[in-house]
Amino acid sequence: MPATALALVLCAALLHALWNLAAKKAGGNHHFVLACALAVSLLWAPLALGLGWSELRQWSSAAWIAVLASAIMHLLYFNALLAGYRASDLSVVYPVARGSAPAISALAAILLLNERPGWAGAIGLIAVVSGIVLIAAGPELWRRSDDVQARARRRLGLAWGALTGLLIASYTVIDGYAVKILLLSPLLLDWVSNVIRVPFAMPAVWRDRSGFLPALRQQWPYVLVIAIFAPLGYILVLYAMQLAPLSRVAPARELSMLVAALLAGQLLKEGDRASRLLGAACLACGVIALTL
Repeated sequence: MPATALALVLCAALLHALWNLAAKKAGGNHHFVLACALAVSLLWAPLALGLGWSELRQWSSAAWIAVLASAIMHLLYFNALLAGYRASDLSVVYPVARGSAPAISALAAILLLNERPGWAGAIGLIAVVSGIVLIAAGPELWRRSDDVQARARRRLGLAWGALTGLLIASYTVIDGYAVKILLLSPLLLDWVSNVIRVPFAMPAVWRDRSGFLPALRQQWPYVLVIAIFAPLGYILVLYAMQLAPLSRVAPARELSMLVAALLAGQLLKEGDRASRLLGAACLACGVIALTL
């Protein structure tokens, strides 16, 4: 992986952790989802249209299909993640989702984009996935329980986490194809995808429209943080995909797990410090292997 691509991924990991902290603190629902989509669409419109209007006018049908598929996958991913959190614990859903996504993404890149990660890339991928699981959950994820309801919640968490990881991998591969094969502008791809999400998020808010403005008055600082940092972080990832194989970028971007753990351990289950330190070492070594 080129040094420039790695630097972009590192910056994106920091931004990803920051806006996830804001989203967690906001505690938003469907009102929050629509507010963020609207804010991104409005704030980034001058830059996206100013730099990409001529390209947008020349987009092929394949480009529009890719962007539409990306928008739908992003929405499905977010809904699956929220459903998983309602059905089970974050300490189960989150590590499974974030750990399975880079593995599936790398496999898809090998099969669909004809990438060859090599032995160093394979070792790096295994180390990154292991580090993610150790940081996010540690032994807690695998401990047996005599509580029937607890076991059922854990099974649901594993299922929703795996589905969420599959959806993360899906939009990662779609977006990677869009910027690497179709040569779409990362800035334009992300902005148009956000604009497309607005009408999909409207029906739920329309059924509960009286609560939109009160929610916005309470959550607007978090909406602003997400509207700035979330697109910027993902655009950096998309530019990294143009410079490096997707099978390297997808695992490396999970450094956001490490950043989030350092910034706010309370978002993940506290305790198991030894496993978290081991996970951090695995993650760091894995990313180093991916750069070889």
